[in-house]
Amino acid sequence: MAERAGVSRSAASRAINNTIHVSPATRRAVERAVRELGYVPNVTAQALARQKVGAVVLAASHDNAELLGDPFMGQVVVGITTALENTELDLKLLLCHPERGHDRVRRMLRRPRADGVMVMALRGDDPLQHMVDASGLPAVYGGRPLHGRPDWYVDVDNRGGGRTAAEHLVALGHRRVATIAGPADSHAAVARLEGVTDALSVAHLDPSLVEHADFTRDGGAQAMERLLRREPAIDAVTAASDNMAVGALHTLRLHGRRVPQDVAVVGFDDLPIAQLAQPALTTVQQPIRSLGYEMARILLAVVDGGTPSSLLLPTRLVVRESAPAPG
Repeated sequence: MAERAGVSRSAASRAINNTIHVSPATRRAVERAVRELGYVPNVTAQALARQKVGAVVLAASHDNAELLGDPFMGQVVVGITTALENTELDLKLLLCHPERGHDRVRRMLRRPRADGVMVMALRGDDPLQHMVDASGLPAVYGGRPLHGRPDWYVDVDNRGGGRTAAEHLVALGHRRVATIAGPADSHAAVARLEGVTDALSVAHLDPSLVEHADFTRDGGAQAMERLLRREPAIDAVTAASDNMAVGALHTLRLHGRRVPQDVAVVGFDDLPIAQLAQPALTTVQQPIRSLGYEMARILLAVVDGGTPSSLLLPTRLVVRESAPAPG
């Protein structure tokens, strides 16, 4: 069949990808051969011709292998895969322990294993950030690192969200507002605490009732226990994650505190657990799926030679039974 057209499969491929001008007759002959041969462009070959691998990495810094099963990270991955679904790029997931496995991470980030990297969950002066910088790969950060300013990032308005949570509690009339903050080496946690402090300071309330935890339910439960020992008269709590807020609800029940009658509680994230909590959790919603989608979109633009801008996504308050609006 190829001989009748006068063009072989490989010749068809070369002609199609050649940038020189060809005569109309030659082009028609090539197109006819392509149709007869059922030619399909080889994605791997195209990637090699562009000096691209055809894969991107989502790298997260964490010492808990269960991070990738967390609902927050799951929503990020859904957003990323949605942005990649019309491309030929594979997504590789990489969990980087802050103290171990650095050689494996360096190998994964070294060309030609990936075309670019998306980075999540950085903590403090994180080795992962330095490895990404050293790799020379295009990189987009999900959330800003605590140190340095990356060329590209997608973040949410964490400070504004923290402020909104505290302002809601103040508007409800609460005066002993405690905070379960996230880790002090997390940019998101620091920004959320700053927002809470802003709102309480403007209202001339004490912003010092703070305990830090690790964004988990157990961490939130333990932090709530410490807060009640420090100040039994707490009448409201804002937590830097829904998981920690649910842990706080558990501790408050153990101490016989009714929510919201005795203590109002506000979380942050709007994960599915917020609606399933008893009572359902008032929380600051951040667009988690959009965070992943925009990270991938920006990375694709950078890999293709574009110069996209970083993004700061908005948050909004979702009012439910744990801190209801005045009736």
